[in-house]
Amino acid sequence: MRNNLILSLFICVFICSCKTEHKDEYTNIADLKAIYSSGDITKWPAPDLDSTVNKETFKDIGALPKLQHPEYNPFSQEKSKLGKTLFFDPRLSVSGQIACASCHNPELAWTDNSTRSFGHDRQTGARNSMTILNSGFAHSLFWDGRASSLEDQARFPIGDPLEMNEKLNIAVDKIAEIKGYKPLFEAAFGNDTISLERIQFAIATFERTVNSYKTRFDKFVEGDSTKLNNQEVLGLHVFRTKGRCINCHNTPYFSDNQFHNDGQTLFGTKDEDFGRYNVTKNMDDIGKIRTPTLREVARTGPWMHNGHFPSLLDVVQFYNLGNPAVVQKKYLGKGRDSLIPTNSPILKKLDLEKNEIEALIAFMETLSSSRGRTLIPQLPQ
Repeated sequence: MRNNLILSLFICVFICSCKTEHKDEYTNIADLKAIYSSGDITKWPAPDLDSTVNKETFKDIGALPKLQHPEYNPFSQEKSKLGKTLFFDPRLSVSGQIACASCHNPELAWTDNSTRSFGHDRQTGARNSMTILNSGFAHSLFWDGRASSLEDQARFPIGDPLEMNEKLNIAVDKIAEIKGYKPLFEAAFGNDTISLERIQFAIATFERTVNSYKTRFDKFVEGDSTKLNNQEVLGLHVFRTKGRCINCHNTPYFSDNQFHNDGQTLFGTKDEDFGRYNVTKNMDDIGKIRTPTLREVARTGPWMHNGHFPSLLDVVQFYNLGNPAVVQKKYLGKGRDSLIPTNSPILKKLDLEKNEIEALIAFMETLSSSRGRTLIPQLPQ
């Protein structure tokens, strides 16, 4: 009988230890650190990918590569210098007080750290200003993707009544009247002709030079295992597995460059935002927003397209709950109920534990680089 009791206890301990080992995927952080910092992505654990993610085109996270400028708008120092000057010039606005840099301040990670940005006559826009850091890796611009390129994007703020509020032709004429711009355009384009297209191409060229320095994450996955501590390695692993962040925030840019309804449409409220639908009028796009990059994310708050989340903890907790989108019953069965959005199927309740949430935030903080220093150009007269 004593032997049977010992055997029963042994079996019980064995089963319990197996369950513990299965539940806790992170018992050996040293192994995870070695794998993730090996420099060989093929050794990494498989990511937890949703069935809706195209496995053939999916690209995992990694070190940010060097940006390639497009053939239709090749890089030159002269063009970048011109673009930088225009980026900081408030004379593109009707008031002469608002420049691109007003909402994209280099001292504030090239955003303004405001819930919503102020524009013409101190009007407030509907969305949070995205950072332009690494924007050359974006396939479309703005939260709703209405601009197809950085060149296309450059014209929108100038003519927007809530932003710079200037007619495009008048903005061009004002720049053309400034004698000091003539030699800058000639150096950039071969002659001193000033046009809207050249303004757009110059600004876009400059914006493609605004990129992150190497982050601790970059150095870690390239082979330096000392750059991330155990908590940050755990966060990296949670990011790619249980946290399911990898489904949208993938590629070295940490964005799939696609559009998803993340539960922030705020249907029926004063902050209602149909996102991509406003551009395409496709019912499937209601509430969809472009996946923002997570590079520099610790520096670019407040977060989400409406700026409603004051901390990264708020963001992670929201995703941990599965992004609940509450629609008041008064809208059901009414004329607008056909516009009630449907959350992305990727969003699921995660059941992350406190240490996993803390680790995930710690990992995201490794995606920020040093601030650097941007010299403000002297404006031509």
